[in-house]
Amino acid sequence: MELTITQPDDLHLHLRDGALLEAVLPHSARHFGRAIVMPNLKPPVTTTAAPPLLFLIENPFNLLAYTIMETDNFYEEEVQMPVSPPGQYLNSSVICSYVFGFLEVAVPISVDSIQVVALIEDVFLPINPRFSSIMVRGEDGKMKWKIVEVKPEEHIKIPTFPEYNSSDQLYDHYVCEYVSSISTERTPQTRPLWEIHIIKYPTKNASGTIIFKLHHALGDGYSLMGTLLSCLQRVDDPSLPLSFPSKTPSNSHLAKESLFKKLHSTIFTFFNSMSDFGWSLIKSKIIKDDKTPIRSGYEGTESLPFTLSHISLSLDQIKRIKSKLGVTINDVVCGIIFYGIRLYMQEINDKDAKASNSTAIVLLNTRNLGGYQSVKDMLKPGTKGPWGNYFSLLQVSIPKLSQARISDPLEFVRKTHKIIKMKRRSFSVYLIGLLLQMEMKLRGPQAVAKSIYNTLDYSSVFLSNIVGPLEQMALANHPISGLYFTVTDVPEDVNITIMSYVKVLRITLRTLKGFIDEQKFKSCLEKAFEVISKASMEILDKN
Repeated sequence: MELTITQPDDLHLHLRDGALLEAVLPHSARHFGRAIVMPNLKPPVTTTAAPPLLFLIENPFNLLAYTIMETDNFYEEEVQMPVSPPGQYLNSSVICSYVFGFLEVAVPISVDSIQVVALIEDVFLPINPRFSSIMVRGEDGKMKWKIVEVKPEEHIKIPTFPEYNSSDQLYDHYVCEYVSSISTERTPQTRPLWEIHIIKYPTKNASGTIIFKLHHALGDGYSLMGTLLSCLQRVDDPSLPLSFPSKTPSNSHLAKESLFKKLHSTIFTFFNSMSDFGWSLIKSKIIKDDKTPIRSGYEGTESLPFTLSHISLSLDQIKRIKSKLGVTINDVVCGIIFYGIRLYMQEINDKDAKASNSTAIVLLNTRNLGGYQSVKDMLKPGTKGPWGNYFSLLQVSIPKLSQARISDPLEFVRKTHKIIKMKRRSFSVYLIGLLLQMEMKLRGPQAVAKSIYNTLDYSSVFLSNIVGPLEQMALANHPISGLYFTVTDVPEDVNITIMSYVKVLRITLRTLKGFIDEQKFKSCLEKAFEVISKASMEILDKN
């Protein structure tokens, strides 16, 4: 048998400055695909703060790692990176938010603790140094990430539930109670801010469930969900990367507009942005949403028990509605959710559905990219979709349930499309971002956290969505049948997260226990989908 290595790795490559570098590097790059570099530089490399080998970016070489000189105070002072402003106010006394990623496993979970530890050490921890770091305050008073020794067994949780008396032996109730319990618990600040919960009990949707509890300070949903996906492989062909739906540019029509229309559009955008900016400030500082069947007005609801429930919609059907109405998938989904919310309010109190002022906070990814990027790409210098917390809060008024919209539910989608389109064309979110940066410099992260908390607290609904893969995935040879997420420590009584996986759109409802009737709320959203879907199909039939 003959074994051919098409492009080997150089695991011990010495590089120097100046002419020697220019002489050696091209030859190494020609024969090797990747390298571990020993930088023999003057002065020597003694810090991780800024990688010195920037010359590799311009060469066809993939840097695996580089070595640095260890000094006496290396671990105390040098293995530290500054915590970003969002990381600071998302891990404060005001806000301590987590992103929960749920993997529903199609077969019984057969891995033990030893195998899980190996997976964590070999797959999870190498993804990003943040998973091996804790937050500490430096001598300059600023918060920094400090790399520490990770003990995986401290982060693995495998619960034991009581024996179930039901003949079908499903543990949905226990799983729901367990998730509600861990969602209000804070992880110790003395160790890295993540946990993995392995539930080996069957539910109606899965044979077992794996829960990744990741602190929001580590990164936003886009970054953290990318982490989960980096641990998974395609079921059909593990050697191929996962693929994701691509976004089409929404502003391609601008190039075809006349100069007059462009000028008119620019002026309109400016005044709309200033108006939106002023309205956002008023909504964040002064005017609260009305108390309604979806907003209790209670203080500190983020620490109260919540209930999780789910709705699964056909992604193909959503796309058909989108194509007919000439809107985006987000417009259709938001329209369905907003219509369902008003139907729920109507069932509880008809007046609230038609007259109450209710606002949804939509988490907006501010990265300048048209689709999903892998974690490897997120960590590259100069990438358009970097790792971290890059989001803004979009305040969207929920359309009221007028008689016209009852008779034609598609008007709800059209109205939602119009509102979100104006919001997206507005640059008020960037003005608010600049305002928060200024407040961060003048008053510190606690003040910014309080401002963000008030913005959330004054609204009624929290909305966030993530695009999932097109192919079925597996973790350690365990096929994943379902994938969803939720966000904790937001004060709204209704928290809705949306994620696509293969051909299913999963809507997760996190509702305040004892205040929201989760079954009725879920039923109203399902009814909204059916009504809007039927109305759009009738229009299709006419054409």
